[in-house]
Amino acid sequence: MHRHPVQHVGHVFPHSMTLGEVATLPELLRWRCQCSPEHEAYRQYEAGVWRSYSWGEVEGLVARWQLALAGEHFVSGDRVAVLLRNGVEWICFDLAAQSLGLVVVPLYTADHAENTANILADSGARLLLVGHLNQWMAVAGLRRGLPHLSHVLCLEMPLTLVPDTSIRVSFVARWLPREAPPQINVTKDPHALATLVYTSGTTGLPKGVMLSHANILSNIQAVVRHVPIDQDDLFLSFLPLSHAFERTAGCYLPMLTGSCVVYAREISTLGEDLAMVRPTILVSVPRIYERIYGRLQQQLAERGALARALVRWTQELGWRQFRANQHRGTAPGWWDRLRLSLLQYLVARPFLAHFGGRLRLAVSGGAALSVPLARYLVGLGLPVMQGYGLTEAAPVVSVNQPDDNVPESAGIPLPGIEVRVGEQNELLVRGPNVMMGYWNRPEETAKAIDAEGWLHTGDQGRIENGHVFIVGRLKEIIVLSTGEKITPEVVEMALIEDPLIDQAMVVGEGKPYLAALLVLNSRAWGALAKRWSLPAEDSAALVDERLQQHIENLCRQSLARFPEYAQVRRCWVTLEPWTIANGLLTPTLKLKRPAIEHRFAEHILKLYVGHLSPV
Repeated sequence: MHRHPVQHVGHVFPHSMTLGEVATLPELLRWRCQCSPEHEAYRQYEAGVWRSYSWGEVEGLVARWQLALAGEHFVSGDRVAVLLRNGVEWICFDLAAQSLGLVVVPLYTADHAENTANILADSGARLLLVGHLNQWMAVAGLRRGLPHLSHVLCLEMPLTLVPDTSIRVSFVARWLPREAPPQINVTKDPHALATLVYTSGTTGLPKGVMLSHANILSNIQAVVRHVPIDQDDLFLSFLPLSHAFERTAGCYLPMLTGSCVVYAREISTLGEDLAMVRPTILVSVPRIYERIYGRLQQQLAERGALARALVRWTQELGWRQFRANQHRGTAPGWWDRLRLSLLQYLVARPFLAHFGGRLRLAVSGGAALSVPLARYLVGLGLPVMQGYGLTEAAPVVSVNQPDDNVPESAGIPLPGIEVRVGEQNELLVRGPNVMMGYWNRPEETAKAIDAEGWLHTGDQGRIENGHVFIVGRLKEIIVLSTGEKITPEVVEMALIEDPLIDQAMVVGEGKPYLAALLVLNSRAWGALAKRWSLPAEDSAALVDERLQQHIENLCRQSLARFPEYAQVRRCWVTLEPWTIANGLLTPTLKLKRPAIEHRFAEHILKLYVGHLSPV
């Protein structure tokens, strides 16, 4: 990697630039600012009000960040880390750093301090930008492993004195200049390293995925050729920008199309923000759709049989109409169309209003969306389009299209990206979006990308009629003592469709049958406990025979379509959710299977040596 001192000199952006001349991400921002300087770029909640930023304002802010970063005496190729919640400041820091040849390392605000410190150490980050001082203080105690870190920037001013951590701490309000000359761009090489994005690390320490400007630019350009998005679209961003999916699809992609991005206030207020912002495009992970579905099922359980029947009729007729619109089924007759029109007004319209009522694309990625849930949402009129990708592919590989949407599939490969099935049905990907490699891990890079340039994803799948279908993970296959093989994620997705179950993990490697660890939904369990006159808050109630029988029946119903060997025979239940904070979920909300197995090893053992014992 070429390294030269970063100074506030270099190539000044030309007054006029075409999209074809854009070679780096900072140039993409400059091109966008030239095309629509007055158009709204971002909107975020500040000091109790919503604040709007035009592209021209963003350009001026980025220039100020550039000038301040240029004074840090870094050299091209140095790494700088960002630990902020989504917002305009995140974007400005990211683009300003990249324009100076610096490599941005995004960090998760919800991650453990130890994981954050590991990433800072592995990347050799020289500077860290945090939202508030507590985020740095959580890491400061581990600073012995951070010999390269020399400066910490804090966005919020503290109310107390700053403790001495032997590392310089500055506050952005004082560090950032009030004015700056126009943007500059030191890096012009599209193949230069732009960012290090660390994988979630479900089974070990995360690895730094090296993505170039060309990797990301090729990916967003392919998405735009594949899915219709324009300047009038409005995104609501709530997934962390440290997630490669959100950063590409919810940041750089709208920059290319000129669309406005609104940053949600909190996950807890997402429902209110959806109704108020009324986005036209939503980029989400399956967990959000699962939660919405769960709440809907709880509400229906409280409203009675008629409400449940109306929703069921709406969904079934809506699914038939969707299939007909996709030229994959027979259209409903005139009587059914009349009923559907009425049901859409009475049922679907209020349901879609929870999303703002204007969504034309609801993209699901980051993990598989269960087939029944996808069909349910589509049947109610939510335009869900599932996609597939991974950080190592910058990250989008395939996605469905509005007029060619097979909800149970992960879509069609993007233009310019090749996908094929290799040994053990492993999906292989090749294209300009494939990463440069893993940071400081040449041996693992060689394992991941073969001599022909194919990225070995570790995902198992198949390709039918041009659509990619994900069927499991190579390393997450459970082999029973009988020799039968099961993909646990498929079973788990079926179990959490029931509103009583919030989270599920299937176990059984080397055992004669499958068992499951289940986290109950507190509200649904409360209603059930009240019906049985049980104290819902008392963990002892979880051993009640009625609950055990209910769980057994639930498993049978949820897994009715699965073969006998894939049935869950025994379960352990708890009310304590698995979270990022307690170390059982990754920052991208995936199960940390080894950690969960270790934490609950005693309970798992009981599922195989004795009677079911949930406490």
